[in-house]
Amino acid sequence: MRLKAIVSVGVILLLTACKNDSSAIQPTVGSITQSVYASGIVKADGQYIVYPSASGVLQKISVTVGDTIESGQSLFEIDSDKAQLTTESARLAYQLSNENNRYVQDKIAELQLAVENAKDKLKLDESIYNRNVKVKDQGGISEVDFERVELTYKSSKLAYETAQKRLNQFRIQSKNEQSRSNVNLRLSEKSQSDFTVKSAFSGQLFDILVEEGALVSPQTPMAVIGKANSFLLELEVDENDMVQVTIGQKVLVTMNSYKNQVFEAKVQKIYPIMDERSRTFKIEAYFIKTPSKLYPNLTAEANIIIREKKQAITIPKDYLIDKEYVLVNRNEKRKVKTGLSDYQKVEIVEGLKKDETIYLKE
Repeated sequence: MRLKAIVSVGVILLLTACKNDSSAIQPTVGSITQSVYASGIVKADGQYIVYPSASGVLQKISVTVGDTIESGQSLFEIDSDKAQLTTESARLAYQLSNENNRYVQDKIAELQLAVENAKDKLKLDESIYNRNVKVKDQGGISEVDFERVELTYKSSKLAYETAQKRLNQFRIQSKNEQSRSNVNLRLSEKSQSDFTVKSAFSGQLFDILVEEGALVSPQTPMAVIGKANSFLLELEVDENDMVQVTIGQKVLVTMNSYKNQVFEAKVQKIYPIMDERSRTFKIEAYFIKTPSKLYPNLTAEANIIIREKKQAITIPKDYLIDKEYVLVNRNEKRKVKTGLSDYQKVEIVEGLKKDETIYLKE
């Protein structure tokens, strides 16, 4: 029994030594890159979702998926019978306002004549009043007669001012009524035009999201449009990594559509606000060399290159203990200073030479 126990201990020691020897490695010298992970989708440049400006039943779809779209081109027609009736009513009111223009001109002429008559009477009464002021000073007119002359003059003056006010008020009123009719017509025409959904700019129609006969509103997405053969990457970066991202950094991109291929891109735009739900920031990157075929909403994963160093001494991350120690001579725990790191390896700046051997911690 004692012999058997000794043999067992010997086997354990042998296995332990083999394990330690198999985990022994030396640092490697080469390039290391530190990057920030991001994920997102491919989007057409200028890609946007079309929404209607009015509510109603979709009567007609005027385009087909894949069509080349011109700016201002009609895409959808929404039922606008009520809007048409409103526009027609506004047009009739505007036409009536124009037809009444002859009446307005005649009325203005009538009021102008009244002003001239009041003005002439005022001049006459003013002249009589001024003469009687002199006569009164010489005692040639009684107080009662003078007051009668003065009252006539004041009445004429008031009548003239009243006639002027009537003329001015009528001019303003008639002008406002015509302007109001014109504005109402234009508003009705604009409202009716909202029932025709048009493209905001030229591009390609990637998708139609509605069917004829559907009830739509300004919250209903109807189509997806973007620039043809021009794509970008819309990526999300975690808030913890965002401070390291800047415009112009290189981006290495992989996509499920292109297995085992890596594409280069460059950070072009950073949106300076965090999405509170996902705790991420949105950035845009443009391909340096665009893949041969791309489609909107393809998924993508990316590594944004933060720093890169050549001829660096590196070790696998598994060999780093508590983020600052390595195991040398099988049992010596030595403190080291680290530098750049990626998902596999870490740079050793101080504390370990390239020809020294390190071991995995048991």
